[in-house]
Amino acid sequence: MQKTFLALAALSFSVPTLAQEPDRLSAIADEALTGDTIAWDFVEGITTEVGPRQAGTKAEARARDWAMAWLKAQGFQNVANEPFEMETWVPGDTHSVEILEPFPQPFVIQPLGNSASTGTLGLTAEVVEFASVGDLSAAEDGSLEGKIAYISHQMRPSMDGSHYGFAGPVRWFGPSIAASKGAVATVIKSVGTDNSRNPHTGGTSFPERTTPIPAGALSLPDAANLERMFDRAGERPITMRLVLTPKLLGTTMSGNVVGEIVGRDPSLPPILLACHLDSWWNAPGAFDDGAGCGIITAAAQHVARTGQPLRTIRVLLAGAEEVGLWGSKAYSAAHIDEPIAVGIESDFGADRIWRFESNFRETNEDLHMRLANSVARFGVANSSIVASGGADLNISRDQGGAIIDLQQDGTRYFDLHHTPDDTLDKIDPVQLRQNVAVWTQVVGLLANEPNAIKKGDPLAN
Repeated sequence: MQKTFLALAALSFSVPTLAQEPDRLSAIADEALTGDTIAWDFVEGITTEVGPRQAGTKAEARARDWAMAWLKAQGFQNVANEPFEMETWVPGDTHSVEILEPFPQPFVIQPLGNSASTGTLGLTAEVVEFASVGDLSAAEDGSLEGKIAYISHQMRPSMDGSHYGFAGPVRWFGPSIAASKGAVATVIKSVGTDNSRNPHTGGTSFPERTTPIPAGALSLPDAANLERMFDRAGERPITMRLVLTPKLLGTTMSGNVVGEIVGRDPSLPPILLACHLDSWWNAPGAFDDGAGCGIITAAAQHVARTGQPLRTIRVLLAGAEEVGLWGSKAYSAAHIDEPIAVGIESDFGADRIWRFESNFRETNEDLHMRLANSVARFGVANSSIVASGGADLNISRDQGGAIIDLQQDGTRYFDLHHTPDDTLDKIDPVQLRQNVAVWTQVVGLLANEPNAIKKGDPLAN
């Protein structure tokens, strides 16, 4: 059973502050490496009791209620739901695809967020193949009139997840480009690295003057099959029947869940720890991002065990990240005049942290090096890469403030990302605890840093 916040506050009067006893923080971080149960408790609980939590829906509202109750039970103060409105897209009840000619067979598909419906009767059209989004962009205007565009890519696993930036435009912009060329629909090779017959969904976008078209992602094995069909078909057209029935619900409510470990000096800007609470409809979101919320809340709790920190530690469990960073934008708009000392986010699964990055290595080298050196014992390397922050740290970017990235091993992340396979059993408890240990060490030092986090930045004082 976890101590209540009152018990933790009482403990702070009998235990020296971290500024006086830094070894206590290191000891508690080391304990978390082998003994933390808080992060697992969060991700196990939300995936079991709530499950999939699509932004703007009743399921996401249940997740907010669950998270607020959990934070209060863990002793967090000032727990609240900060609501905001959003335009809500849902996937609908029917999604299917089949090749009619010349090699008839069904494939597996999932609709892409913000895409349009084919109607329940579906549509049938010839498919045109593009090896990349660049090839699609080069197609002549009007050349896809009445046709379905198929877009491929060559994404590969990478430790730092860099191939997501390489392949992501296929999903992010491919359907809108196809629409501008006259296509009636788009299917893409899932932006992922697995070989399961589980498509990877995710959001797409259409510029203001581009009418959305139906768009879906094929599983990677089905995409490979379709490409073999193109190789074998020769001059024969490949005809596809596509049924996707997503719909817009209009304006609904979402919200950000916040909570705090209150610091001793309210005049100092807080440390902001972020994750996102929503998931896509097709998975309970264990990796993306239940684990991240478990990691940041566990770290805050472990720091509180050392005594009341100097600075407040605020956790932000953002809503509606997957469908357009609605929660991140809403939080920044609501709190832009409240300086944040430093922002950190966990939103890249649950595998081990291997690299430390900040955006103040040059402006506050001493602090950067103290933080980097403090986590070297957990197998975390220092880096000169400038941290840019996770999706839910808009406020830190908007304020021009300090940011830290604790980079996780993403080698298998895109096997699971936005698929039905994003489930609790995929989390390795040992690696999850390593995340908590690293976060505890970093957050504990930051929360007890009396000086400016980022030199020369007035918002970080």
